[in-house]
Amino acid sequence: MGALKTVIKRDGQLVMYDRPRIANAIFKAAAASSGGFGFHEAERLSLLVENRTAESYSAQIPTVEDLQDIVEAVLMENGHVKVARAYIIYRQKRNEVREAQQGAIEATDNIPYKLIYEVLRWNIEHGCESVEGINRIIEQGNYPDLVHACENRYSNECRSAGTRVLEQGDDIRLIIVAGPSSSGKTTTTIKMEEQLSKGGKKLRAFHVDNYFYDLELHPKDEFGDYDYETPQALDIKLINKHLEQLLAGKTVLLPHYDFKTGTRTLNVHEMTLQDDEILLMDCLHGLYSDMTRSVPDAHKFRLYIETLGQLRNERDEFMRWADHRLMRRMIRDSWSRNHTFMETLTHWHYVRKSELQYIIPFIGNVDFVVNSAMPYEFPVLKHKLFEHFPEAINLYRDDFKRQDAYLRAQRVMQFLEPLHDYVDHTCIPDDALFREFIGGSLYQY
Repeated sequence: MGALKTVIKRDGQLVMYDRPRIANAIFKAAAASSGGFGFHEAERLSLLVENRTAESYSAQIPTVEDLQDIVEAVLMENGHVKVARAYIIYRQKRNEVREAQQGAIEATDNIPYKLIYEVLRWNIEHGCESVEGINRIIEQGNYPDLVHACENRYSNECRSAGTRVLEQGDDIRLIIVAGPSSSGKTTTTIKMEEQLSKGGKKLRAFHVDNYFYDLELHPKDEFGDYDYETPQALDIKLINKHLEQLLAGKTVLLPHYDFKTGTRTLNVHEMTLQDDEILLMDCLHGLYSDMTRSVPDAHKFRLYIETLGQLRNERDEFMRWADHRLMRRMIRDSWSRNHTFMETLTHWHYVRKSELQYIIPFIGNVDFVVNSAMPYEFPVLKHKLFEHFPEAINLYRDDFKRQDAYLRAQRVMQFLEPLHDYVDHTCIPDDALFREFIGGSLYQY
């Protein structure tokens, strides 16, 4: 088992792990509870937390939230229920202090608080800022109206992004639609193409997924799982070569990747970029500088998309953006990549690790941000997925190497439990972003 050396802060920064800080937090929680204990026990528990975290995240760097989740679990398992409750309260108060300083909203991953405030304000105006509010919308028969409002907001943001590109004239040769897994990059790319085409710009899609190396070339971890979430899983050298050639007006034979077999075939798709065409790239790692190094920055437009949700439960906890995207991907992977729900759940730690290393640090360089979170999704997500989370909790409760899957499943299940589910999906339009994940879209993915 490797030593725990570093953790990732909420803004993506890497900092040194500090066990005394964990011990102090546990001790303060103990002192605040009537069933408290001394600092010696706090130190012992902090060592258990450290060992659990090192074992659970041997293949990745844990986040601050991951570490705090394990503190709560260790306290509960060692019979310190009152202290665990005090720690949860302490943790929540710290969050409230941060929120009060930044406008009483929840924001992570280097996203500007001003933008998140606008998301929260929109949700409040439409009565969908809480689980209780969404339940009320369903009970009053207004769910189709919420779907329409969400899709209209998202479409307006895509149009605004397209207008921003058009304002820059002929300088833009490459549009990068970037964002974390299951944020809706593909649909946003299509909608950008629709908008820009109306402005007289011809767009050509550059599909980075076709540049994956053969899966058998990727190293496996202790679970036999492939890590294809890192940009190094892509043939970056060939990507840059082809980008440079295309922008120079040359004809290029692009590769093709088959996700079901995990194999790539070279020289399959012929492509030539005309003078009046713009390359359009949707890519998980589009902001990673090495990905498009051969293209001058002046010729790029970087659009970032994320599920900037501001949905609270009855405990005033926010649905985490990564958990939202996990649920989307669990559904999509089941029908598009032949993965089970559990395979997607247990693989998610790779996804999050890659996001924190190769996406979050570069968000400050983007030109436009689109919010793909649709509050109407959650009742549908509950209907399709809820039964699988208790199963995951039972499977991974005592498996310390699967603590990310266990804690995430527990957190999502608790969030979804009081929410009404929604079975009838006919009111969700066939060009909706959500269709990218649940199926039935008019777009070809």
